[in-house]
Amino acid sequence: MNLRSISVLGATGSIGDSTLDLVRRNRDAFRVVALTAHGRIEELAALAREFGAEVAVVADPERLSDLRAALAGTSIEAAAGPEALVEAAARGADITVAAIVGCAGLAPTMAAIECGRTVALANKEALVSAGEVMTAAVARSGATLLPVDSEHNAIFQCLCGNDPAHVRMITLTASGGPFRDWAGDRLVHATPAEAVKHPNWSMGAKISVDSATMMNKGLEFIEAYHLFPVGVERLRILVHPQSVVHSMVEYRDGSTLAQLGPSDMRVPIASALAWPARMDTPCAPLDLAEIGELTFRRPDESRFPATRLAREAVIAGGAAPAVLNAANEVAVAAFLAGKIGFTRIVACVEDVLARGLPPAPAALADVMAVDHEARVRAAACMEPVR
Repeated sequence: MNLRSISVLGATGSIGDSTLDLVRRNRDAFRVVALTAHGRIEELAALAREFGAEVAVVADPERLSDLRAALAGTSIEAAAGPEALVEAAARGADITVAAIVGCAGLAPTMAAIECGRTVALANKEALVSAGEVMTAAVARSGATLLPVDSEHNAIFQCLCGNDPAHVRMITLTASGGPFRDWAGDRLVHATPAEAVKHPNWSMGAKISVDSATMMNKGLEFIEAYHLFPVGVERLRILVHPQSVVHSMVEYRDGSTLAQLGPSDMRVPIASALAWPARMDTPCAPLDLAEIGELTFRRPDESRFPATRLAREAVIAGGAAPAVLNAANEVAVAAFLAGKIGFTRIVACVEDVLARGLPPAPAALADVMAVDHEARVRAAACMEPVR
């Protein structure tokens, strides 16, 4: 594999950590341009020093002096604030890993796309909130968008070389999260500590809660709609507790291709980093005999209505997905802070959607305005834990 320059937006998160682990193991293949973090200064500075980054950026502008102090004695440029994040993303690395969690990653991801390079997309909320705007930007710039989510990366691999017109069905698999076997009345009492204990994957708090509500799979459904042009009617979700089959594509001739792999994000990240080639990872190969069985079942939308809301948002189009995403971010944060109960997360999202939708966004500024309004509405519907 030829030397590639790489930027990692969200370097101190779980995706960033897995990405840089692969870079560390393949130092001759990558040159680090930019690393960003929300506020973990010491960790960001240590990574920038280790990989010889050109620039390190912290999202909080008030932490610039701290970052400069942590990088003292090096030639690494230090920057801070939202504009600095966008500038770092626009530096034009060969591949930019977009892993900033939530809508905060939208503007930097768009900046990377507008450079016309390769973007490894791990921020599903960006495509959910600004699907039409972002895909139009990809078309204009000639950028290559490579999905990093394990499910979308699996679909990407199963579609490789095949015409989407020949697809009968794309199946997104879902672990079902930590509460997949809980009765509905028990979910009311679920705690943040229980919600973040994912049975199969090691992830951050927000995405772990999204997995527990199955909103994560709803967001992935919307993302798949924009990434793979087959229409809503040819997308479905199946619960697959073992998380071995990461997604499947069924073709019109009856063939179904599935991508299998361990529950380790380094596998799909490596696929994106090396594309169209392959690279080694430290992940142990699957032992299917040891796994023994693979099971699948339809999602229970009476206990987990998030997937229904996401599907309805895709059908509604316009601002609906952005409203759903913003309201969910606010509700998840409230749950993690102990301000609302678990089942109120999706209930609040549904309430915000039911209050009416603003006009469809036509540009990034419109998306941000929709996001802001939805957050205000979501904050108004929060209820204390009873």
